[in-house]
Amino acid sequence: MTVTPRITVSDGRLTVRGRTVLTGVPDNVSAAHAAGAGLVDGAFVGAHAGEAKSHHVFTFGTLRDCRFLCLFRFKLWWMTQRMGVSGRDVPLETQFMLVEVPASDGDGDDAPAYVVMLPLLEGQFRAALQGNDRDELQICIESGDKAVQTDQAAHMVYLHAGDNPFDTVTAAVKAVEKHLQTFHHRDKKKLPSFLDWFGWCTWDAFYTDVTADGVKHGLQSLSKGGAPPRFLIIDDGWQQIASENKPDPNVAVQEGAQFASRLTGIKENTKFQTKPDGDGDGEQAPGGLKRLVAETKDAHGVKQVYVWHAMAGYWGGVTPTAGTAMERYEPALAYPVQSPGVTGNQPDIVMDSLSVLGLGLVHPRRVRDFYGELHAYLASCGVDGVKVDVQNIIETLGAGHGGRVAITRAYHRALEASVARSFPDNGCISCMCHNSDMLYSARQTAVVRASDDFYPAHTGLPLLRPGARRREFAQDLEPEQVRWRGGCVQLPGSRVVPRDQADARARRVAGHADRHRACRRRRRHSARRW
Repeated sequence: MTVTPRITVSDGRLTVRGRTVLTGVPDNVSAAHAAGAGLVDGAFVGAHAGEAKSHHVFTFGTLRDCRFLCLFRFKLWWMTQRMGVSGRDVPLETQFMLVEVPASDGDGDDAPAYVVMLPLLEGQFRAALQGNDRDELQICIESGDKAVQTDQAAHMVYLHAGDNPFDTVTAAVKAVEKHLQTFHHRDKKKLPSFLDWFGWCTWDAFYTDVTADGVKHGLQSLSKGGAPPRFLIIDDGWQQIASENKPDPNVAVQEGAQFASRLTGIKENTKFQTKPDGDGDGEQAPGGLKRLVAETKDAHGVKQVYVWHAMAGYWGGVTPTAGTAMERYEPALAYPVQSPGVTGNQPDIVMDSLSVLGLGLVHPRRVRDFYGELHAYLASCGVDGVKVDVQNIIETLGAGHGGRVAITRAYHRALEASVARSFPDNGCISCMCHNSDMLYSARQTAVVRASDDFYPAHTGLPLLRPGARRREFAQDLEPEQVRWRGGCVQLPGSRVVPRDQADARARRVAGHADRHRACRRRRRHSARRW
């Protein structure tokens, strides 16, 4: 018996059940059908080029008059959704597409068909979809390391067809899981216990000013209000850090300099190490993270405590200074290089800072030791898990380490091994991590933060009105990226703003910045009252 594949590429057309999805498919694009039970439903798309490079953009075909839903990275860190009907509606950095293929005249079936498109990781390369003004759907592949090059890829995108969109998505992900063998579907992972409890994260109450006393007061106020948390996250602000950035007196604003602070030790900082003994003699009684964790559980009924750390240790990594506690992890300054797709959607204040000041990168061969020792110490303090933030920074640091896929996988393998040893409840929350490099490398991690920060008074969030390409970003300022220092405005997309360059555009956003600053004060006050 002959079984006809549901997905075919021939005569310049990509078809699903005989219905055309793409036209103008070039001769250098091919399809290979998936092996196994899903043979007739799935296919891998490949292409070849005339020369080997570290970055390729292949034309896949022209997309018109097919409704679709896609997920794309509007920032380095986060995905959001977008709908459209043609290739020009597909944003840069699209990592998922669900296309509805309408019935064609005379095919005897009025029900639509559905095809899922999943750009994949292949070897040292990572793929993403994008569109252009000619309605062409394109496949972009890149290694993130100019020394890692190729002239072809056989499995850039996986396509899966079906009649039910929900079942088709599930089947597509499971087919990719079987093909890549680098990640596991959620139904094979242990879900952490905290998912069943009401919890509190210290971030919006204190930001980096969190203290041991502040944590206890917050728990007390929540209990008094009738909402005692059973799960606690001690967010950014508990670690030992230092800034190696030297202020320039001739510059009014050094944008994002705070993000270049680096980790100097794996233990808690002085805000958590000691506490007044209450005798009035100025002496310090034993304190520390261990004591705080015990108090939150014994006195406040908290069942589990997580703490925050960045994937690289802190926002600016770890200190590379010789003779420090970090030296054994072989750190070196690295300068992030972002994908053109990411910068084409939206610049980022964090990256603007780190591209100038550098990040102290733990060498991939020592990252297992780094995570292992950090997590072992936290576990000895009674901590039950970690919120691991700023994860996608790693994709920008692949040069000299085999590329973005290789370094991301090395870090995630080390992270998951350490979590398994120190936090047996699979105690890990991944954050700022919506790249396929991570998602297709997560064998164990079961919980991922879903979205960017919540700004209730701001209606201009990119989550609410995503732009396919935010090339005019500097003219459409996000208020969290407006900072006023010494009478000058700090603008995204510029590293420093001298005092004599505060222009009319800066003055126009003054009212916007003032309103946003007041909003943040109200948020902090309200959170503390909780």
